[in-house]
This record gives sequence, C-alpha cells and structure tokens, in this order.
Amino acid sequence: MTKQNTQQAARTWADPWLIGAILIAAVVVAPMLSVLWLAFHPTENIWPHLISTVLPRYFGTTLMLMAGVGLITAAVGTGTAWLVVMYRFPGRAWLDHLLLFPLAIPAYVGAYALVDFLQYAGPLQSAMRATMGWQDARDYWFPEVRSLGFCIAVLSAALYPYVYLLARAAFREQSGSSYEVARALGAGPWALFLRLGLPLARPAVATGVALALMETVADFGTVTYFGVQTLTTGVFSTWLNGNNAGGAAQIAGVILTLILILVGLERIGRRRARFHRPSRATRPVEPMAMTGGKAWLVTVACAFPVALGFGLPVAMMGWHALANPEVWLAPGLGSALVNTLLAGGIASVLTVGAALFLVCGLRLSGSGAARV
Repeated sequence: MTKQNTQQAARTWADPWLIGAILIAAVVVAPMLSVLWLAFHPTENIWPHLISTVLPRYFGTTLMLMAGVGLITAAVGTGTAWLVVMYRFPGRAWLDHLLLFPLAIPAYVGAYALVDFLQYAGPLQSAMRATMGWQDARDYWFPEVRSLGFCIAVLSAALYPYVYLLARAAFREQSGSSYEVARALGAGPWALFLRLGLPLARPAVATGVALALMETVADFGTVTYFGVQTLTTGVFSTWLNGNNAGGAAQIAGVILTLILILVGLERIGRRRARFHRPSRATRPVEPMAMTGGKAWLVTVACAFPVALGFGLPVAMMGWHALANPEVWLAPGLGSALVNTLLAGGIASVLTVGAALFLVCGLRLSGSGAARV
C-alpha cells in the first residue's frame, strides 16, 4: 500500500459521518447479534424438538397471516390511493387525510375494539337478538371472532396506510400527459390502472407492502388476543413458559430470516429504480370528476377502511370512557400518560435525528463504507 493510499484510508476512517453511521448501525445490530449468539449457543438445544413439534405450525400460521395481510394491504392501500389521486368524488378532500388515521391506532387496540363490538355480548349481536327475537347463540350462526381471518382483517386495517401513503405519492408524481394519451387511444379506467398507473407505482407499492409485512411478523399483542399462534408468540411461549432463552432465540432467528427475505424482496421489487418522474418536470395528474351513484360508491369504499381501522376503535374506546367515568381518576393514569409522551417524544427525536444524520452522511461523505 502506497503512502497516498494509507493517507486516504486514514481520512476515510476519520470521517465523522462514517463514525456516526457505524455507531448507529452498532446500536441497531446489537440486539440481532445477541439473538444470534443465544441461538447458536443455547444452554439446552431444543431445536430438533421445535422442528418436530410446534415450529411447523408457528411457521405455517405466520405465512398465512403474511399472505392475507400482504394481499389486503396491497389492494386497499393501492386502490384507495388510485381513487383519491385520479378522481373527484364526495368527501375526497377529507378522505385524502383520513385514510392515514389508522396509523394512530395500535393494531391490538383495534383488535380489542373489533372483538368487543362483534362478540356475543357486544352491540352487534345484542341488536341482532333484540331485532330478530333470538334467545341465545344456538338460534343463529355467527362467525368465530377470535380467528385467523379476523386477525388478518384487523392487521390489514391498521397497516394499509403504509401502502396508501407511498402509492399516493407515486401516483401524484406521475405525468398527467401519459394518462391523456392513453385515454385518447381508448384506454378505459381499468386499463389505465393495470397497464399504466400500477406498473409505474410498483416500487412504492412493494416498499409499502414490505413494511406492512415486517410489522405483521413482529406483532405480538394482536395475534395473542385473537389466539393465533405465530412465530412471535412462539418466542414468548418458549422463553417465558418453557424458560428456554436459547430456544426462543432460535425461533427469533427464523423471524429474522423472514425479515431479511422481505428486505431482499423489497429491493428486488423496486430494483433501485424510480419509474415516475417528479411533477416539477411534467404536468401533474388532473383528477376526473365522478357523479351519481358511482361517486358515492367510491366514497363508501374509501371510507370503509377508515371506519374499521380508526372509527370503530375510537368509538368503542370513547363509549367505554363515557360509560365508566371513574376510570379517569384511576391511580397511575397520569404517570402512565406522562411516561407514554416522554417515551414517544424521545424515541421520535432519536429516530428522526439518526435518520437525518444517515441521509446527510450518505450525501456528504465521500466514503463508500458509509453507503454500506
């Protein structure tokens, strides 16, 4: 190595942006490394037992949950984003923002609200029995609420905004001239969506679905409440009930593998490409006006996921809060609120600060190691 190369290497490793990136990466990677260490150095190797007993069930249920949530979030998020960007209908200006509101409600809170609303003693079944004159559950059929299907519905209602937010931005940044040319050539609404809009927005949709699936794989509260056994519940069961941290780490290693696969598929899905041009360079998309029953049908379609993911949880929590005013005076509620605000505020500041540091470092640092 020449003297010039040595000096260049020294300057590279003395780069403050690179040092900061390494420290941030160390903080992020440390928990994963500890999990891998426990997985490969367990006090008692129960991996063969896990493979022959519970792991296939955990893994299969997790895959079914991911498949259901992935399909629904992709369809709902992309569909609502397309309708909001491409058409004018009643309530569009409100729904443009309301469709993001489910992000403010944790999925497990939505699970409590949905089960409370649909269970035997809940408002819906009580109203059905009062209206139809039924006496008990044997007089009518009602689907099992605490099931995989309803778990998929709750997680999808909570996570579709990831896809909606990115797909909406992608549709808005596309060229309006392209759609005008396609309409002039006889393309209908479905052809515009399937042959023009969706292919151009594919990288954004892939990223949103990947984020939703990562949240799904890591979810614990919602799946536990619905009684769905996934890899995440297996980690807690093996660790707390089985008192085996090594076995829990081995299951967590499977979750980590799934996350890495999702990250790889997301990168393949977008292939570092941006298939839409910023609206500064081209004329933006001009939404088309919708009238009559079709317009109101679109309004209902866009409002439904908001009602399920935000409206129902807020309504059920508000009803319980008003029906039980003594809860507001419960000891510890004030300190819990303060702790929540402090934890959320500090975490937000640290997350945004780290992200800005990494982005600025990537742009300002001349080192290729910072990009890694």
